[in-house]
Amino acid sequence: MRNDNERFNGSTSQQFNNGKKPFFKQRKPAPENMLFGIRPVMEAIQSGREIDKVMLKKGLDGELAQELLALIDGHQIPMQYVPQEKLNGLTQKNHQGVVAFASLIEYANLEETIISVIEKGEMPLVLLLDSVTDVRNFGAIARSAECAGVHAIVVPAKGAAQINGDALKTSAGALNLVPVCRVPSLRSAIYFLRDSGIQIVAATEKAEGDLYSATFDKPTAIVMGSEETGISPEIIRTADTLVKIPLCGTIASLNVSAAAAVTLFEAVRQRAVKNN
Repeated sequence: MRNDNERFNGSTSQQFNNGKKPFFKQRKPAPENMLFGIRPVMEAIQSGREIDKVMLKKGLDGELAQELLALIDGHQIPMQYVPQEKLNGLTQKNHQGVVAFASLIEYANLEETIISVIEKGEMPLVLLLDSVTDVRNFGAIARSAECAGVHAIVVPAKGAAQINGDALKTSAGALNLVPVCRVPSLRSAIYFLRDSGIQIVAATEKAEGDLYSATFDKPTAIVMGSEETGISPEIIRTADTLVKIPLCGTIASLNVSAAAAVTLFEAVRQRAVKNN
């Protein structure tokens, strides 16, 4: 006959969970790029560290909290109010109602990047992502962009995928090679690119002309939108050309990472033909 300890240790999961795996879960370790606490996050912002996103507890108030909010606003850092439970799920330490995620890459300046490309005598090829929020799609797009020789990937400060470990892994290192430019306004970035002599080509199923009728063998910025909503109407209105990828099957659209690859390599093909 087993003693009490043997009986308890040997049958706990079966007794309380009907033989299934234990119902308790071990908390995942906090990401290395996670910061918490009002002052540490403020100091990180003030030091110039790139911050992808700040989560604040709903109802957070106080003088220090107001200072933090002013810093977040001044540096145009994406911010989200969340329940206390959400923050508690991220860390058991004293977060003071504030959790931030530092970027795993260093963002590039769009104007400086384009000027550098032009000064080198290269033909700019830029990729703009409007509301692409899935980190794996973003990583896959970055991988295709690097292989296609894209000079810069442009993303908005709000409504873009967080560059985390999953994005970096999916990109196969491309996010450490292609300059990523985070801008306050995608529309303002487009106006700058147009003023720099770069045409804007938006890939959308709403286009009448197909991808292969467009001209990519000149300075070009390609705009891709999210799978859910596509490119926003205000961005579509800024485009010089709208194109769509002709499809032969019954599914209405490609995954955005696949669509980006198809579009980018049509630009590569046309440029290769021109140079030969």
